[in-house]
Amino acid sequence: MGCKVKEAALPLSSRVQTGDFQITHAALSTLSPSSIPPFPRSSLSKHVATMQETLHLSSSSSSTIPSPPQTPPFPAPFLPQIPHHFPPPGTQTPPLKSQETQTPPIISPPPPGNTQLQELLLYLDSLGVDSFYCLHSHPPLISTPLSQIKSTVDFLFSLGLTAQDLRRIFPMCPEVLTSSTSATVIPATTFLLREALVETADLRHVIHRRPRLLVCSVERQLRPTLYFLQGTIGIDDVSKWAPLLSCSVESKFIPRIEYLQKLGFSYKDTIIMFRRFPSLFCYSIKENFEPKFDYFVVEMGRELKELVAFPQYFSFSLENRIKPRHRMCVDKGVCLALPTMLKLSDGRFRERLEVCCSSSAPVRTSPLWCTNTNTDGDNVT
Repeated sequence: MGCKVKEAALPLSSRVQTGDFQITHAALSTLSPSSIPPFPRSSLSKHVATMQETLHLSSSSSSTIPSPPQTPPFPAPFLPQIPHHFPPPGTQTPPLKSQETQTPPIISPPPPGNTQLQELLLYLDSLGVDSFYCLHSHPPLISTPLSQIKSTVDFLFSLGLTAQDLRRIFPMCPEVLTSSTSATVIPATTFLLREALVETADLRHVIHRRPRLLVCSVERQLRPTLYFLQGTIGIDDVSKWAPLLSCSVESKFIPRIEYLQKLGFSYKDTIIMFRRFPSLFCYSIKENFEPKFDYFVVEMGRELKELVAFPQYFSFSLENRIKPRHRMCVDKGVCLALPTMLKLSDGRFRERLEVCCSSSAPVRTSPLWCTNTNTDGDNVT
């Protein structure tokens, strides 16, 4: 090529970097073989031919943008070091997405169930019921038709229950909201009135105290428990203990009867205790029976027959009633009957202690020597 091109006018692609050297087309014609760095001549010849062809194309057409030439395969020592933050040679970089071509996300309409759920929440809120607590404790409430819930609420109102009663009933037993009115709630109510003989005037109090009665099966739960309380325990008027009808005979009643027998009570005495005080069926074995019985035997040193006569002992607080009053009796040197020691108010209990301390012990022939534990008497030692 006869034309002489200035080095500054050469395109960037016609400059080749080799380590610390920078070779241009103008410098190639003046280089002698002795001044060329030691690398293969075949590579150099190929590179010179490529650059000459590039210069020829750029000078013949100023409007055409030359494409970058293929980089000759220089030896490894002459390759420049590529920064780590650039991708390696030959890797395909993903095309940049234009923000104009990106379509905004389509917001789908809310599912149909959301409207029903909102109506349910609004309805429960109108009654003053904690709807979120009911949903959290009983998730099936979400899919319950609002018409079914309104039917149950209307039926409860017809029984004499108030909105204030519902605010207590539904959080305690949210299953009432999801149970069928005609298949579950009404049959359970009919059973309480006709078979358990609960008075109509007392029905509101029974449901308010134990709302789970409304969702119990008559055949599988209520009627078997009624027969057990009447036949096995011998409770004549079960209506006074109607909340017990929602308890399971196998999982709640039988274990407590067996536990008292393990403590040394006979089966007959055990049944007598539950007949006199059926609320024993509701007490926890581990949190109630065990600590109170241990204190009764070890610290108080009393006999089992006193518990047979007064099973209500287990209904009093161990820390707030039993222990303090027993210690006061020990300090005064007085032994009172369990009903006298536990049932009296604080004022009357202190008066009774003062009377026992100031009076002399009765003789054996006196009727005060041994007072029946079923009466409000006391035994003085």
